[in-house]
Amino acid sequence: MAAHMPLAEQLRPRTLGEVIGQQHILGEGMALRLAFESGQPHSCILWGPPGVGKTTIARLMADAFDAQFISISAVLGGVKDIREAVDKAEAARSGLHAQRTIMFVDEVHRFNKSQQDAFLPHVESGLFTFIGATTENPSFEVNSALLSRAAVYVLQPLGEDDLRQIVARAQGIGAVPAIEPEAMARLLSYADGDARRLLNTLETLAMAAAREKIDPVTDAWLLKVLGERMRRYDKGGEQFYDTISALHKSVRGSDPDAALYWFVRMLDGGADPRYMARRLIRMASEDIGLADPRALRMALDAAEVYERLGSPEGELTLAQCVIYLAMAPKSNAAYKAYNEARAFVKKDGTRPVPMHLRNAPTKLMKDLDYGKGYRYAHDEEGGFAAGERYLPEGMPEPGFYRPVARGLEIKIAEKLAKLKELNREQGKP
Repeated sequence: MAAHMPLAEQLRPRTLGEVIGQQHILGEGMALRLAFESGQPHSCILWGPPGVGKTTIARLMADAFDAQFISISAVLGGVKDIREAVDKAEAARSGLHAQRTIMFVDEVHRFNKSQQDAFLPHVESGLFTFIGATTENPSFEVNSALLSRAAVYVLQPLGEDDLRQIVARAQGIGAVPAIEPEAMARLLSYADGDARRLLNTLETLAMAAAREKIDPVTDAWLLKVLGERMRRYDKGGEQFYDTISALHKSVRGSDPDAALYWFVRMLDGGADPRYMARRLIRMASEDIGLADPRALRMALDAAEVYERLGSPEGELTLAQCVIYLAMAPKSNAAYKAYNEARAFVKKDGTRPVPMHLRNAPTKLMKDLDYGKGYRYAHDEEGGFAAGERYLPEGMPEPGFYRPVARGLEIKIAEKLAKLKELNREQGKP
């Protein structure tokens, strides 16, 4: 009978000690292991990428506490399924043996607010222990009320050694033939930290190998069976935003190799090059700014070139831009100045425009002294009206813009210092 079970089910851990990976929460003395050993289950959210053991851990928790295990898929289920599950939990609690219930909700982030709220009274009453599994950041996808009643455990992608253990277990029950080292390396890379993907692939390979009498599995044959390797990549999920964050920070940190790596990772995972181009424009403005104004122009040009050439030729121009931005002098002075000015204006009152700065297109306005006393900078020595004030009356000099000592902003800082000295000579503070 076991021979007809999916390989993933045959190898599903039956005890906590059989779980591969996640030792940061399941190892001796770690948080979730202590929860198992305490004898008191508690509601929790298991957050991590696909195929890292979220469902397995929930099932093991039910076994450890001799609890009824009820599983709901938020992709397929609805309020009706929740009501039926509550009825089962009540029946188990009121039965002869008064059994606990573990309520497992897979992909809990797919439930809307009202559906998630339906669990709250039963979690609070202790009718069941709630375990939600999600691939998305629960801070954004799970109601705060439900989140406040559940511990959050972060599960990590499985490492190469973890994946090798899974292959060894499959070979240990005779389900998978021998695999040559190069083929093994490709297989583990293809799995990309996802045990479910690995096991499904092993099952496919085992059937194909048996049919073609392949033993051991070679790299060339594996490549023929797998086709082009595709990495796990959720274009709208947490991994997407983590990767773009890594790219942005690598550019900011002036590491061209790291920036290029993350850029290619995103393209390899299916990110839209137009989106990448927009992010490069933002980096040029936010992290380079006036230290090298050419960076913004290059980012705009790279976006335009991509529109003209498309893929894959246009992606080379975006890659060139990534390298240029990484090596350009960095300054967030303009970005900080803009944010400080916005914050100041938001909390400050509406100060009137000084009379000498107002426009006077009509005779009435001139009679009211609009524009009176304004000094036209082009007519002043050096094109600068020393001592003139351009801020509202009574407003102190805010000093929003503070150029850094990098790139073109070195010269900008020198000019600012010179202009401030000329103002001081005219009595302007």
